[in-house]
Amino acid sequence: MTLNGNRQNGASPLEQRLAWARYELRRFLRFSEQTARASGITPQQHQLLLGVKGFTGLGSATVSELAEFLQERHNAVVGLVERAARRGLVRKEPGRRDRRTVVVTATRQGETILKKLSRLHRREIESLRRELLAATRPPRRAAYGKPNGPAVAPHYERRGKAVIARHRPALQKNRKDQP
Repeated sequence: MTLNGNRQNGASPLEQRLAWARYELRRFLRFSEQTARASGITPQQHQLLLGVKGFTGLGSATVSELAEFLQERHNAVVGLVERAARRGLVRKEPGRRDRRTVVVTATRQGETILKKLSRLHRREIESLRRELLAATRPPRRAAYGKPNGPAVAPHYERRGKAVIARHRPALQKNRKDQP
């Protein structure tokens, strides 16, 4: 942009696809955060339950494994596990081989909440998968290198209608400008 706010060069097709991919990821994360809160837990507790049940495939995880899954510092995860245990979502037990290791498992209450959230997320994940595939696919081209279809996949018009409406002139311009 120039100093007076006028746009100069339009986005490349790659930049458009990356922007839409990031948009779809953020929409999914926001959905996940809102759904967790509506279920009475924090988004971090939801992530913790997912890590406990699914990260190792064993139905339990050590604090170190959860720190890796959550991409957080070990001591931050210790605090998260403590708070979740006080809420009755998880149970902590010493490791069988190494008593210094803490193994975290979900309680019945934690499992019930996680199952409910997982069902709600399944449909959203399928939608996200389709959107990301479309966003990362290069624009299709007909014979002789001419564009075959819009620069941005038409299914985006179903989602984020306000964003599309605001950017429709630029999208149409980009469609005409493609070789």
